[in-house]
Amino acid sequence: MIMARKFTVLIEQDEDGIYVGKVIELKGCLSQGDTIDELLKNIKEAVELCLEVEKEDNSEVELHSKFVGVQQIEVA
Repeated sequence: MIMARKFTVLIEQDEDGIYVGKVIELKGCLSQGDTIDELLKNIKEAVELCLEVEKEDNSEVELHSKFVGVQQIEVA
C-alpha cells in the first residue's frame, strides 16, 4: 500500500502573470501554469516524476528543506 505524502509548494507570479511553483522539500522540483489550478496540476505531475526518478535510482527521497513560514517586514 502506497502512503500519500504531503509537500509544500511555494507559489509566485512572474512579470508575465504566469504562476510558478517550487516544491521546497525536493531540490529542482518546479513547474508553472497560467492559473493556480493549472499550476497545482502541473506541480503534482512534477513531484510524481521526481519521486519516480528517485525510485528508479533505488535511493530514498532526500528531503532538502523544511518549510517554516512566511513573514512580511516593513522597511522605511
